Amino acid sequence: MTPSSDTTATATPTDTTVGLYFHIPFCERICPYCDFAVVAARTLDPAVEDRYVAALLTELEARTADFSQRQLATVYFGGGTPSLLRPESLARLLAAARAAFPASNSESAESAESTEDGEIEITLEVNPSTLERSRLPAFRELGINRISLGIQSFDDTTLKKLGRAHKASESWESLRAARAAGFENLSLDLILACPGQSLASFQRDLESALGFGPEHLSVYELTIESGTPFALANERGQLARPGDDLAAQMLELLVERCRAAGLSRYEISNYARPGFESAHNSRYWARRAVLGTGMGAWSSELPHSELPFGGRRMNPRSLGPYLDSIEGGDRSAVEIDRLSEAQARGEAMFLGLRRASGLAAAAFETEFGGVPRKFYSQQIDRLMHSSLIAENATGDLCLTERGMLLSDTVFANFV
Repeated sequence: MTPSSDTTATATPTDTTVGLYFHIPFCERICPYCDFAVVAARTLDPAVEDRYVAALLTELEARTADFSQRQLATVYFGGGTPSLLRPESLARLLAAARAAFPASNSESAESAESTEDGEIEITLEVNPSTLERSRLPAFRELGINRISLGIQSFDDTTLKKLGRAHKASESWESLRAARAAGFENLSLDLILACPGQSLASFQRDLESALGFGPEHLSVYELTIESGTPFALANERGQLARPGDDLAAQMLELLVERCRAAGLSRYEISNYARPGFESAHNSRYWARRAVLGTGMGAWSSELPHSELPFGGRRMNPRSLGPYLDSIEGGDRSAVEIDRLSEAQARGEAMFLGLRRASGLAAAAFETEFGGVPRKFYSQQIDRLMHSSLIAENATGDLCLTERGMLLSDTVFANFV
């Protein structure tokens, strides 16, 4: 791989847009590998839902001024399981988003943040279930135009080992229902290197996903997060996970099959047909402004006098403290991670390298006063010697195919 001509390394200085993220923490079941800010809710009490939505609206109103004069570029409902909310709740949130920020319909073609007819990308995460499936037509009527479906696997044995609440048959029903509801931008999530998973079973998952013809595919290797039930089982030697060599074989198969199916790898774990790359997630990798609302949500704070290199603002990860802080107007519960210049440079490096197009030396120099080699010459030489990154004549950098497989090793050089 060589650096692309459309490399993006840093936050665009002239960017006047904002992406909006709503975190909906409620889940029918908390998976044993999950480290997200979630709350178990087998059935979502309408009173709890209304209180939470009211808190989101209050937080959005309070935070709009911090991103004033920006145009709305993307909206993302994540979780948790945001599709557990009633359509009328999502309608209230979308109306507030549009009222807070004027829509950005004049984005350049390179940004891929608006569709051909001028719609901004509005994504809703959905899990396969009868309740959520029945709401898909109403969600589409609200203007939601992208569905991210948490399939994880098409194998019932693997789903059971992952602690998922659905079966493979429900995934197929949900996929067909999404198409029937008019969704033309579907993203499927898969997990590889699951407990007990073989190369053959992963290949069946992959062929099932690609055979449906999704516009986007996200495939993540299972990671063991501290404090989760999987972490405890792993410590006790009770989690039969594929070894590194088998996981690497799965990743190589993934790249090969996606390429053959017309899905290009545009980020380490993400593949898409041309024009269907996730505009919202691309904002994170390009370090563009994102306003996050909800329990455990974080925002990319814009640089200003007290945060010359920006930062991250994190909400409380528990429901009670989050609601209390919003309803009481108490900002002391919010954590602010102030970035130093060195931290901002490191983030620009590893986030830029996540993208297949790579990291542009000129943009990096504009922000930090020097090309990457000025700060990381030894690391770049070492990684190039190990065939993990490639560099072109202008100093642009990108991961090699081998670097994609060993990306954590690469990123450790910049943090």
